[in-house]
Amino acid sequence: MSLGYQDWIEKRSAIPPRSGIIVPRTDIAPHLFEFQKDLTQLALKKGRFALFADTGLGKTVMQVEWTRHVTKQGRVLILTPLAVAQQTVAEAARFGVTIAYMPEDDLSLAGVTNYDRLHRFDPAQFAGIVLDESSILKNMDGKTRNLLIEMFAETPYKLCCSATPAPNDFTELGNHSEFLGAKTRVEMLSEYFVHDGGSTADWRLKGHAVGAFWEWIASWGAFVKKPSDLGYSDDGFNLPPLTVSTRLVEVDHEDAAKMGRLFADNVRTLNEGRATRRATMEKRIAAAVELTRGKEPALVWCELNDEADAVTEAIKGAVQVAGSDDPDVKIERLLGFAQGKYRVLVTKAKIAGAGLNLQRCSRMVFMGASHSYEQMYQSIRRCWRFGQTKPVDVTIIMAETEGEILANYRRKEAEAEKLSQEMTARISDYVRRDVAGMNPKRWNAYKPTKPIEVPKWLM
Repeated sequence: MSLGYQDWIEKRSAIPPRSGIIVPRTDIAPHLFEFQKDLTQLALKKGRFALFADTGLGKTVMQVEWTRHVTKQGRVLILTPLAVAQQTVAEAARFGVTIAYMPEDDLSLAGVTNYDRLHRFDPAQFAGIVLDESSILKNMDGKTRNLLIEMFAETPYKLCCSATPAPNDFTELGNHSEFLGAKTRVEMLSEYFVHDGGSTADWRLKGHAVGAFWEWIASWGAFVKKPSDLGYSDDGFNLPPLTVSTRLVEVDHEDAAKMGRLFADNVRTLNEGRATRRATMEKRIAAAVELTRGKEPALVWCELNDEADAVTEAIKGAVQVAGSDDPDVKIERLLGFAQGKYRVLVTKAKIAGAGLNLQRCSRMVFMGASHSYEQMYQSIRRCWRFGQTKPVDVTIIMAETEGEILANYRRKEAEAEKLSQEMTARISDYVRRDVAGMNPKRWNAYKPTKPIEVPKWLM
């Protein structure tokens, strides 16, 4: 039997059906803020949903409340980055919810484990899955990303929790869509995007599809930068001042010789940047030692193994979390710093740049200017987040020849902020209406601009 036109249109819309749980407002835990109740209710109602909420807006308390209700349907597994699992267990316990830390499956009704222990679990045993810091879908290698999507393809209830993604990073949105079962990444790109150039990474939203695309995104995800995006007051969620400054180190002829150059030219490429960092390492370490003096906690971000080893040795009482460390050692040191056991932590963004709540620290040092805006932004947000009570001071130690790298970061920062505000504004209206129980319009109105001319041979 052939499909009618309306049936075909409905099939093509691919807006995920609501197969979730309707939870009365009175059954949502009272300790949640009103905007958190809205988002939790919406995620439960949708069944498979993404909470793109900025750092410190309470994604953990919302996923705990989501888990509490979904466990009435079956077991729930929460996946988190390293050391975040223990913070989730503690946060749940604060509100009387039992979530067990599971290095391997112990048959708990609700459990949390790290992504690197995923292979120890059978997805068929769980009715619900939560991906905490779900932007990891983008950062993971293709094999692991595909494994997550395939393992939980049939899981009825899914929740992704992440800070608002880069507004022009459609790969991250496509990965979330595919994991949640809305559309595959390929389907999303083919329906809403066109190529710009020969590179497979150059995708641009079709002009006529902009509204439809963000409306479709809003059918399975909510973007929230602050409570006022959902119509609530921002009182209590205003961030303290953030100061980002630079400490310049001189690059002399001896440093240039270490890089195999006659003169110290401006740094532009990643390889040039690394060579400069190695040549000026002693000067950078001396600056880091000075910047971390005193009794206040400090967080030092590195990119190179040798600079991380050297700065840890130079700063009295510092501990390092390195990629080669045993997972239990990493967890102990990360949590130890978060709880005040260690004063200075030295690590990399790819190890500790996601998920951790480190508001006890308000002083950060970057051993160099980064080419990655996203990594640097996420690293800063470990400390500069809602709940931080002190002004946050960030110092970037950089060679005097690295100005172009910093300028590029500033450009990306301004562009991301502008696009992020536009993206949130587009989606918030849809989310508000959905929260209120209103069905958003599913199709853009067709507004013809040119008259149709019928060929003479058809007359």
